[in-house]
Order: sequence, then C-alpha cells, then structure tokens
Amino acid sequence: MCGLWFNIVQHCLYLLVKNHSQKMLSILQNRYLRNMILLRKILFPFAILYGLITAIRNWFYDNGILKSNSFPIPIIAVGNLSVGGTGKTPQIEYLIRLLSPTYKVAVLSRGYKRKSSGFLLADYSSTAESLGDEPFQLHQKFPTSQVAVDANRKNGIERLLALQNKPDIILLDDAFQHRKVKAGFYILLTAYNDLYADDYILPTGNLRESRSGAKRANVVVVTKCPPTLSETEQTKIRQKLNLLAHQELFFSAIQYDENLHSENENRTINSFKNTDKLLVAGIAKPKPFFNHLQDGNDEELEFPDHHDFTENDIQTIQKKSKNKPIITTEKDFVRLKGKVNPAQLFYLPIQSVFLSNGENFNKKINNYVEQSTGNRSVS
Repeated sequence: MCGLWFNIVQHCLYLLVKNHSQKMLSILQNRYLRNMILLRKILFPFAILYGLITAIRNWFYDNGILKSNSFPIPIIAVGNLSVGGTGKTPQIEYLIRLLSPTYKVAVLSRGYKRKSSGFLLADYSSTAESLGDEPFQLHQKFPTSQVAVDANRKNGIERLLALQNKPDIILLDDAFQHRKVKAGFYILLTAYNDLYADDYILPTGNLRESRSGAKRANVVVVTKCPPTLSETEQTKIRQKLNLLAHQELFFSAIQYDENLHSENENRTINSFKNTDKLLVAGIAKPKPFFNHLQDGNDEELEFPDHHDFTENDIQTIQKKSKNKPIITTEKDFVRLKGKVNPAQLFYLPIQSVFLSNGENFNKKINNYVEQSTGNRSVS
C-alpha cells in the first residue's frame, strides 16, 4: 500500500514538473542570480576548509610524502587554477600545430562527461559520447596525432608508452592539479576577464586551489585578451600576477575563422550577413561567440558547458531555427552532428594567437622538448 501511494505521489510530482518545468527553471535561475553573492559569502568558511585541504595535499606532494610519478618522455601540462572557461582546448591545439610537424604528439585528457570509463585511445569508431566532446574534436581535427582519455593520468601515460607506435611527446589537458604525474613543463592559463589573482577558493570563488599554486607554472598565459590590449594594461596585469623570477608571462587572444564550416561546405561569415540565424552555444562563456556573430534578428540559444543534447533540446533547436541556418561552436558541433539537419548546421572554428612574443613562447616549448631526456631517441 505504501509503495502504491509513493508511486502516485511520484507520478503527480513528475506531471507537475513536466508541465511547469520552464516556469520553475526561470524562477530558480532568477533567485540564484539574486542570491549568488550572498550565498558565496555564507559559504566562506567552507572555502577556508577547502583551501586548507588542498594546501595540505600540495604540501605532501611538494615534500615527497605523496609520490609524483615522472616519465622518460617530454610531458607538457596545460591547465588553470579556476573552474572552466580559460581556453585550454585552443591552447592544446596551438601546441599540436607547433610540435606535430616534427614529433609524434599524443594528447591525454580525462574525457569530461564521456559515457565510457578507463583508458580509451581514439580510433575510427570513437564518438563524442565515448571520448568527450573536446577530445573527440581534437581527434577529428588532428587525425595524425594520438588522442586518449583516462581519468587516471598515470595509467593513461603508461598505456600510451606501451603502444607499438608510442608518442614522442604527451600533452596533458586540464592536468594542473593532477599531482600524481609530474610533468616536465607546466602552462597555466588565466582568462583576461577572470584573473586568478582576483578570485577566491571554491565555493566562495572559482579557484580549485589557492593562488599560490601558480608557482608550479613554467609560463602563465593570459587568455581571451582584447586584440588591442595596450602595453600599459599588460604591465598592470603583470604587476597584479607578480610572477616568480623564472616564470614568463604571455598574452593571447581568440582569433575567429573567417569561414563557417559544415559537413559539406565552407562559407564566409559575410555570406550570412542580413540572414536570420539561430546561434547555439553550450560553452562556459558564450557571450563573445554570440557577439562576434550577432546580426539583425538572430536568435541566441544557450546551454550549459559540455551539455549533452537531449531529444527535447534538439526539438527546441529545430523549432526555433524555423529552417534558418544554425551556427554553433566547434565543440558543440561534434555533439550536434547527426542530430540536426546537416544543411542547416555550421560551426565557427577558433584559434589561440599571441599578441606579442609568440616566437619566444615557441622557443621555450621547443627548447624544453629538445633538452628532455626522453627525446634523445627521436630521429
């Protein structure tokens, strides 16, 4: 009898949520926005506790109480101190373009939100669901480079090195806090509009660890800068970050492609001018993407970062598009491909470009690789 009543109540709640989900979601979002600052202040004691735990963990690794594993191969780790939105994938792509003409490059990621587990090496049967959207994007974009996923980076590296066609270099994606592996070179990213020096530990802020974690970096890259960022403002940021003597600071910007790409064709952005479009993004900070493409009566549709598009989402997209072109990000394209009319679906590629001293950055990376012990056998 209790089970019957439970099922009745559960079904009633389901119908209530189903019929009023959008209204409820809107109310919750508005309340969240209004109370977020207050909530984060209330959670400040938890930020102190979280910061203490991460500080102890880092101290154990720094002093050899917890073991960091080294490998006889050049390993470059790319990451950040904050959660999401700093441009790790464009930075990984930059390194692949820089190094792949000379070396066999592998990328190892945890494969965030993938529907698989353990070690997985990308091949012809891989999908965005099995690898995760960003690793699958890299696999499709750079087919001559190896792309693998494993939440256990140590195991992932060992599996890559056990391959018959093992890589010369491994790039660790989003691995700045993965202390079980000791990379030979660390690249720390921080977004121009969200510098780690202005942030706080979770949950009061967005930092995964304290700002002092930046001392592990060989170089720091301020990403997503305005292309016209002045020397004066760069100096202010340099002073704010206050890097160690051996660390070097670089500034980079996102460069949008001039063309929109689909499965079957490439078209210039200008060819879509004065054409109503639906702009779709499931990334951490979509505003620059929308602003770059927004024109006339374009509609915008925003989803959470790494969103797994459901059947209802696809129906919403198709309904809102009304047969108009659907423009999305490259990361979202790999998840929408095959679900949306291919004649409508286009994506906008991006690249990371340095505002200045890019040659010096390239030199530092190449010098590290050339001098690494594991690279002596590279022909």
